[in-house]
Amino acid sequence: MVEWQDLLAALALVLVFEGIMPFLNPTGLRRMLAVIDGLTDRQLRIFGSISMAGGLVLLYFVKQ
Repeated sequence: MVEWQDLLAALALVLVFEGIMPFLNPTGLRRMLAVIDGLTDRQLRIFGSISMAGGLVLLYFVKQ
């Protein structure tokens, strides 16, 4: 069972990782977002599903 403390710690880490790119390289982030804006919905969904699957696999191995 997931404890609230673990869930909040995971959320905090997501916020830290999300903030690294705009902090270190705001210009690169703008370019990356422009590229993402040009992707189709299908491409974004594929990328999102691959990202979720990778996260689930990583979580599985971490929790073993």
